[in-house]
Amino acid sequence: MWTLARTQPGFHIGQSDPRALLPLAGPRTMADKTEEAGGIHFPFPFTPYAIQKDFMAALYQVLEAGKIGIFESPTGTGKSLSLICGALSWLRDFEQKKREEEERLLEAGADPLNDGKDQVPCPPPSCRESPGSPRATGEPDWVTQFVQKKEERDLVDRLKEEQVRRKKREERLQQIRHNAPLKFAAKRMRQEDEETERLLRLSREMLAAGTGPEQLAWGEEELVLAEYESDKEKGSTSGVDADEDDLEEEHVTKIYYCSRTHSQLAQFVHEVQKSPFGKDTRLVSLGSRQNLCVNEDVRKLGSVQLINDRCVELQRSKHEKKSVVEEEKPGRRRRLEARATCPFYSHKQLQLLRDEVLVEMKDIEQLVALGKEARACPYYGSRFAIPAAQLVVLPYQMLLHAAARQAAGIRLQGQVVVIDEAHNLIDTITGIHSVEVSGSQLCQAHSQLLQYTERYGKRLKAKNLMYIKQILYLLEKFVTVLGGNIKQNPNTQSLSQAGTELKTISDFLFQSQIDNINLFKRYCEKSMVSRKLLGFTERYGAVLAPSREQPKLSGFQHFLQSLQPGVTAAPAAPAEEGEDRAPRPTSPLMHIEGFLAALTTANQDGRVILSRQGSLSQSSLKFLLLNPAVHFAQVVKECRAVVLAGGTMQPVSDLREQLLACAGVQAERVVEFSCGHVIPADNILPLVICSGPSNQQLEFTYQKRELPQMMDETGRILCNLCSVVPGGVVCFFPSYEYQRQVHAHWDKSGLLARLAVRKKIFQEPKRVNQVEQVLLEYSRCIKHCGQAGGTVTGALMLSVVGGKMSEGINFSDNLGRCVVMVGMPFPSVRSAELQEKMAYLDQTLPRAPGQVPPGKALVENLCMKAVNQSIGRAIRHQKDFASIVLLDQRYARPPILAKLPAWIRDRVQVKATFGPAFAALRKFHREKSGSS
Repeated sequence: MWTLARTQPGFHIGQSDPRALLPLAGPRTMADKTEEAGGIHFPFPFTPYAIQKDFMAALYQVLEAGKIGIFESPTGTGKSLSLICGALSWLRDFEQKKREEEERLLEAGADPLNDGKDQVPCPPPSCRESPGSPRATGEPDWVTQFVQKKEERDLVDRLKEEQVRRKKREERLQQIRHNAPLKFAAKRMRQEDEETERLLRLSREMLAAGTGPEQLAWGEEELVLAEYESDKEKGSTSGVDADEDDLEEEHVTKIYYCSRTHSQLAQFVHEVQKSPFGKDTRLVSLGSRQNLCVNEDVRKLGSVQLINDRCVELQRSKHEKKSVVEEEKPGRRRRLEARATCPFYSHKQLQLLRDEVLVEMKDIEQLVALGKEARACPYYGSRFAIPAAQLVVLPYQMLLHAAARQAAGIRLQGQVVVIDEAHNLIDTITGIHSVEVSGSQLCQAHSQLLQYTERYGKRLKAKNLMYIKQILYLLEKFVTVLGGNIKQNPNTQSLSQAGTELKTISDFLFQSQIDNINLFKRYCEKSMVSRKLLGFTERYGAVLAPSREQPKLSGFQHFLQSLQPGVTAAPAAPAEEGEDRAPRPTSPLMHIEGFLAALTTANQDGRVILSRQGSLSQSSLKFLLLNPAVHFAQVVKECRAVVLAGGTMQPVSDLREQLLACAGVQAERVVEFSCGHVIPADNILPLVICSGPSNQQLEFTYQKRELPQMMDETGRILCNLCSVVPGGVVCFFPSYEYQRQVHAHWDKSGLLARLAVRKKIFQEPKRVNQVEQVLLEYSRCIKHCGQAGGTVTGALMLSVVGGKMSEGINFSDNLGRCVVMVGMPFPSVRSAELQEKMAYLDQTLPRAPGQVPPGKALVENLCMKAVNQSIGRAIRHQKDFASIVLLDQRYARPPILAKLPAWIRDRVQVKATFGPAFAALRKFHREKSGSS
């Protein structure tokens, strides 16, 4: 057992600890490291569970050894707090050791008696040369000594500079802690004068813009493409002025914590605030412009893409106007067109907000409130706080997309990344980098670009005209490949062929007669033609009426928008009753740019899917990423350590083989840690039931599950369960369509009425905005039935695997005393995308002797990941209890059982017939209900 020296509010792993951390490979065990380090202290707000101690110790070792860790800790076991205290304890010790090494090195470098004969202490890891760096050989000794002494002197100079920067930062933050309220008051007084001056300046510019001959309408000049320079990069348009360099600092060693949504990130920030590290940790919350923008004129645009583009335009307007003023010659006046700039972006405002963020940790909502108070942009202010931050909290879509990392100023070299809720990491990376464009979007983009050229063609340089003509040609060819005609209306244009066709990237480009796709990608990025086109269409209206279908977002745009689904702009016309209001559509060319970027992927790592669906507007071109490892490789290569954590990570073979191994991670660098649950062993009853009350074998394959006898048997099983299970029962079906079929069959046969005698029946809604209301009514029903008594003992929720209630919803206590899984939710093998993915894995991954092919293993893993997420909805804390019923004899197969979470798998009982299963359930719930 561990030798623990307990202290409050933390605990120590003692030196005499004899137990090595078994999952870690390599010559040193954790016990060895502990003995060398002299003990590890983990501050904790209360006495931790034993599994939390093990979790933190394993996490500390992974970070110290620079490993890739896969950590599984069921919901209710305090995973977030274990991550916080374990990771920040390591960072505390790492910073302390680095400071001690730097001090020793500086003392040696500053010693006047040191003539170079004494050996200089070893530099800290962040300053050491990489093992693979070349060294000169065959040189004279005096040359080698000279070079070595120069390197040592340079290192000492760098460390002195770093100390000075660190001291300045600490003094600045200390001053902010005492003077922040006064600064804000003074700032607001100055802002009134600045606003008056800005309005006067804007008036003068508008008057200047009205003089001289006018060839274009006011505001049109910014819609015209600037001269394209293909041989050299343009100046930075990132929104940072040259005189704002002091906002950028050296990046300290930090931890990037990622999760799926802003609500989960906000919850994590609150956990950090309550932890022993809450007062001393410099934490920064990052988010999208849609979440952080405080400029109401920009926020009301609604769409993620429109907000992003408008923000960039405001920054470009500021920098271009400044450069024009600098370039003007004395005595020569130039007509300036008035352009709006963002009032929340300035050097002084951002500097103040950056320091405020570093002084006291804030979640997204608190950051926005602070930005409004300081009249400073939270989006840019938080970005400028990254270098000095110790803990950066961000949605993992922002970290997993290289362009988003670059835009946010995220540098991963030598840093630690913790990805929480990582069970769907592969799907997330695939979704971010998969892009779909419709035939309607292709035709709209072509029509808009054609009319843009007609309007401004005489003002465009030859190179711009050449590229625009090539883009028009490209769009025409894409429509031709789908079988349509670019000159006809896509909504009324029928296609002679229907169906789905898959092509390699090179075959698709060859059929489209397109060469050098990189050229188009670079031109679109540098010229910003899609933004100019967006401004043109907003000014003159739509040039081609779009179809009623919603525009398809690229994967990255879709994920960014999903971070805060509640933020939408008011539509131009009132939405019909019951319809969700959609944000304003963005330029179709923006989506096509994403598709062009995806086509630059290596030929073997992606496919293009041609989907022909009757009319051209409904047909589409989709890029499918087959190898997500190509986008994750840079993360694991640059980071010191990466931790993938989740409540349910099983099965982990996908992560190991498809993501880590294909990203070049050696097997010995990967560490798995899985802890049990905090509940007593007898608080959970997992059952695999192989046959029903009438001895009908339970095997819900595609061929059998729609048989009347199978649906009848499922209803009889639920009737029996509802008679002995108190409170709420949650039943998961493989799909919405199958749930609808079963519900209709039960209604017709009378089984639904029998179920309603014991439980009020609820169905999972398809609309997201109805989920909260259904859950509220479900909860009220269970609470009322528990108090009122009578024959109705609770409620039955009919849900769908992978639906809105299979993830993120907690059915704790009486809300979920029994979770039922009907069948195995295998994905449809008829899907062209899945077939291509299976074929790709069979070709690229090695097949171990006695194992199923990688493609088949993928299908099983997708199924079991969905099962594990669904059945994990019930047990949510230490005193909770529930039964889990798996209705399908295939669950009894050892390879399938092995893919259940360990804390469930170790307690599973397989029942060949229904009688013993029902008796076990009745006994379990009678005992638990009596003792609760």
